[in-house]
Amino acid sequence: MPPRSAGTLASAFHAKAITATIRAHLIHVPARLARSARRLRLHLPEHWSWHDAFTELFTATHAPPTA
Repeated sequence: MPPRSAGTLASAFHAKAITATIRAHLIHVPARLARSARRLRLHLPEHWSWHDAFTELFTATHAPPTA
């Protein structure tokens, strides 16, 4: 997915942002990757300022297909 379309799915702020801003805020995620019971989990920081935009983007791209 191109960064500009990802920004549009994430938030209104990122819809107008340049590619470098989208990459810095949403793609380079400051998280810790943990593996437990053969599942990968992404631990995001508690007070990360772009948490809502990242969650919105993740939900939009990994949502089940519409019927």
